[in-house]
Parts: sequence; C-alpha cells; structure tokens
Amino acid sequence: MNPIVLRVVCGLLFTALVLGVVVHPPDNLTQGLGMLLPASMFLGVALKGPRRSLLPKKKKGPPPVAAQDVFPPT
Repeated sequence: MNPIVLRVVCGLLFTALVLGVVVHPPDNLTQGLGMLLPASMFLGVALKGPRRSLLPKKKKGPPPVAAQDVFPPT
C-alpha cells in the first residue's frame, strides 16, 4: 500500500478514536487505558510512516577472532 495513503488512513483512524473519546468518555480507567494502545499505534504510523528508516542498514564487519584461534594451546 502506498505509504502516504497508509499515513492518511491511520491519521483519520486516530482522529476518529480521539473524537469518540471526547464525545463518549470511557466508563472507567481500564477502558481508557485500553484505548491508548491502538491510538498510540495509529499516531505512530501516521507521524513516522510504515517504515522506521529510509536509510539502508550498515553492514556488520567480520566476527572478532578469538584469542585461542590465533594462538593454539600447546
């Protein structure tokens, strides 16, 4: 899916969730906390997009050589 469309849809879902909380507040604290998790996920995708970074990850170097491989025990 196009990242811009995904960000717009998540932004609209976040807005709808916030407006729903304002119009009909939750009955108790646990309901309100339960609504925070999806709201924070929608907001995160709407602000940052579907990917964390557009930069490619750095390649790791070769693994370090152990001392016993360099100097075998005698």
